[in-house]
Amino acid sequence: MATLTVRNVPTKTVKSLKTLARRNRRSMEQEVRAVLEQHVGDRLALLDEIERSWARQTRRPRAREVEAWIRVGQQ
Repeated sequence: MATLTVRNVPTKTVKSLKTLARRNRRSMEQEVRAVLEQHVGDRLALLDEIERSWARQTRRPRAREVEAWIRVGQQ
């Protein structure tokens, strides 16, 4: 397994992680691993879904369509 060192983490973020870890009855290290795994796992699942969706498309969307989708998502 790899080891990560993260420097210059804002104090507010560290306090939040400690609080979250206490609430979940984990060490801060365990909590950081859980947060990273969840975030990366969610992102990978989303990217997989996007790829599957693209494979089902009969044509590529036009730039205007993508911009409209983005606007809807920002509301």
